[in-house]
Amino acid sequence: MTKSDLAEKIMEIYDFINKKDAVTMVDIVLSSISEALEKGDKVELRGFGTFKTLKRNARMARNPHTEKQIQVPEKTVPVFKPSPKLKSRVNKA
Repeated sequence: MTKSDLAEKIMEIYDFINKKDAVTMVDIVLSSISEALEKGDKVELRGFGTFKTLKRNARMARNPHTEKQIQVPEKTVPVFKPSPKLKSRVNKA
C-alpha cells in the first residue's frame, strides 16, 4: 500500500474530501510521526503499534570482501513494535 492508496481510502470513506486534501492529510500524519521521532519522542497508536527510536552503540565490523576491520559509529534508528491487536489481525490472514 502506498501513500496514494491511503489517500484513496480516505476519499472512499469521506466522499466530500478531494484527492489533494486526502494526500495532505496523509502527509500531515506521516510528517508528525517523523518529527516526533526526530525529537526522540515515542508515538503510540493504540490498536496499531508504537514507533520509537533506539541508540545503536559504536562497534567494530568487518568488510566481507576485504576482511578489513572498520569502525561503525553510534547511530539512532527508528523501530516499530506492532500491538497485540495488529499481530492477531495479521496472523488471522
